Amino acid sequence: MNTKFDLRAIGNAFAIHGDFSAAVPHGSGHINDTFAATYNQAGRAVRYIHQRVNHNIFKSVPALMENIVRVTEYQREKLIETGEPAASRRALSLVPTRDGKWFHRDADGNFWRTYLFIEGASTHDVIETEGQAEKAAQGFGAFQKLVAALPGERLHETIPDFHNTPARFSQLELAIGKDAAHRVAKAKAEIDFCMECKPWVGRFIELNRRGVLPERVTHNDTKLNNVMLDDKTHEPVCVIDLDTVMPGLALYDFGDMVRTATNSAPEDERDLTKTFVRMNIFRALVRGYLSTARDFLEPAEINQLAFAGQLITFEIGIRFLADYLNGDVYFKVHREGHNLDRCRTQFQLAREMQRRMEEMEDIVRGAISNAETVILTA
Repeated sequence: MNTKFDLRAIGNAFAIHGDFSAAVPHGSGHINDTFAATYNQAGRAVRYIHQRVNHNIFKSVPALMENIVRVTEYQREKLIETGEPAASRRALSLVPTRDGKWFHRDADGNFWRTYLFIEGASTHDVIETEGQAEKAAQGFGAFQKLVAALPGERLHETIPDFHNTPARFSQLELAIGKDAAHRVAKAKAEIDFCMECKPWVGRFIELNRRGVLPERVTHNDTKLNNVMLDDKTHEPVCVIDLDTVMPGLALYDFGDMVRTATNSAPEDERDLTKTFVRMNIFRALVRGYLSTARDFLEPAEINQLAFAGQLITFEIGIRFLADYLNGDVYFKVHREGHNLDRCRTQFQLAREMQRRMEEMEDIVRGAISNAETVILTA
């Protein structure tokens, strides 16, 4: 087992029956360290997920874990109420420590948690088909719907102002003013584009302030590889990676789906002629998302679905740009100008969405009309 962590000792801290056999790295996440561990339980091999939470990114792991416990227990409760026979497969299930806690802190100060391993389902890093896009969006919509009425106090903000676009824009302006890495001159075209877009960056925040867009429980990292699809049926099984589950807008989740799924090129593609919006994938996302989220969304939320993709794409672009101007202090880079390349790709995609916005809005309207027709004729 090639790891610097003693996963046998980590496993012993949790209420797992059986004997530790082996553990291997699992998944493709870049923030936490994740391992699939196998235990021999009376002659049967059973797997668990052991995960080290990156406390350099998530400053309050206890608050983060409190969010996850509340959300997963509520998911399981609602699934059981609806007669779901496999609730432990449809929602993440935490395994407590031997002293009844939901996380373990090792001798080096690392925070660990353990989940039941969901068998017969997989994640995919790249959306290759319309079917994958539709099912992923269906899964995220179902997640939002399931936790929409989460009782109790407001969830903790694990990363404050994560999708607060005006706040992100202010950070960019600060980076421009400081010019810490002396790169402002190299990014003049990108900075000029940002200033052109400034009038609309606060649209969602303002609509939320006025009560038009309601605050929701949102996932905030809706990449394809954060929803598991059944290996045989390809149906959505479980939404995973709940570290950023916190208060937000439903549009943030849908917008990030659009950003990550519809891009025709890699996130750091230098040839911008290869970057465009895959409209067939956008249509599939709309269809899948509205199939599960339609009956709890407000009309104002549906009206902004198309624009959500443009806004979140632009937001990620300004984060890349600000980091480039600051000297690449947040995102890992692998070449000179890497963050500027990432920024340019996001801005090109945002421009394409802006150019095709009317078409994207027509797709949303068409999906609503088709759904209403189905309901009326059912």
